Amino acid sequence: MLVWNEIDTVLLDMDGTLLDLHFDNHFWLEHVPQKLAVKHNIDVSQAKVRIHAAYEQVVGTLQWYCLDYWSQQLDLDIVAAKREIQHLIRMRDDSVPFLDALHATGRKVVLVTNAHPDSLSLKVERTQLDQHIDQLISTHEFGVSKESQSLWQQLHQRLQFDPKRTLFVDDSVNILQAAADFGIGHLLAVSNPDSQMPVRNINDFAATEDFRHLLADIHQSKFRR
Repeated sequence: MLVWNEIDTVLLDMDGTLLDLHFDNHFWLEHVPQKLAVKHNIDVSQAKVRIHAAYEQVVGTLQWYCLDYWSQQLDLDIVAAKREIQHLIRMRDDSVPFLDALHATGRKVVLVTNAHPDSLSLKVERTQLDQHIDQLISTHEFGVSKESQSLWQQLHQRLQFDPKRTLFVDDSVNILQAAADFGIGHLLAVSNPDSQMPVRNINDFAATEDFRHLLADIHQSKFRR
């Protein structure tokens, strides 16, 4: 599925790829509407309709991922609200074995997330994800999200990776397509980003529901940095 001898840099998404997306889905689809309903004394169903409309206006842009934007739009302390359910933040069971295998074979491992820096900090605090990654990057540093070709151009300039020898892993098909358009040579989708949801059928890219299925091939590959 992946030619590991031809991969020396691995770029990884965070939410839904290394971390269980259940936290984020529950937060944005349930917790935030509940808080908005209490704040404005409306039904939760009404709050969900209002928030969904707001989401649709910025989907795929950096604002979609920006906690400052949503704190202003909804008049809620989004970071504080996240901490209220931070117990739901968790690494996928297969993430650490995968990351350890990548490091054991000498590959450069970089986290590239659309998450706001405050969200990234909270998740690192809860999971110690940073102990398994060479470099953590929030796309907010570049002013554009992974959906944008500008992001890939700026990221390439900073990291100086060889696109043809780079693997990018994400749970978003749209973002994987953006990486493909830029010329990233190896792409992998996560088919089960939310542990509470069914596994998805992904046809456009190679996909996995458990990184541990890749470990033997990684360890047998000849690459060493």
